[in-house]
Amino acid sequence: MEITDLSDRYLSTYLMCLEDWSAEMQEAGDLKARWYEKMRDRGLRVKLALDDQQRAVGMIQYLPIEQSMAEGQDLYMVLCIWVHGYGEGVGKQQGRGIGTALLAAAEQDVQALGAKGLAAWGVTLPFWMRASWFKNHGYETADRSKGRELVWKRFTDDVDVPP
Repeated sequence: MEITDLSDRYLSTYLMCLEDWSAEMQEAGDLKARWYEKMRDRGLRVKLALDDQQRAVGMIQYLPIEQSMAEGQDLYMVLCIWVHGYGEGVGKQQGRGIGTALLAAAEQDVQALGAKGLAAWGVTLPFWMRASWFKNHGYETADRSKGRELVWKRFTDDVDVPP
């Protein structure tokens, strides 16, 4: 497995949320492309996990927290971390450490950019972006509301908990 920054080679796959085989994703048209164009100029960063055949099997996207729906300062916010979990397309890839590798790569990236921590909204139900998964990777709860938790990981001591 290789973790890489989004490149032109994988842009169309990314814009289909790595499901370019899905008719449902194709029905969405250019919505994600328009969102990407806008958010890329606001600091959006994307990393992909590639398998040994150079197929995108997972992704993480994150941006400065000031550009997200959360509040905070000197932090980045994970908008989505996803590893392919279906039999279709590239097949089920979960349970192989891909999400952990993507998260670690994002943490290293934002630290290099000078961020003091990384935050994410985690779901308290047992599916996509579980808060407990983030907590297993050293994240702490900053806030809890209606089935979701704002979790975060500090990289320095001089950063405030996101409100």
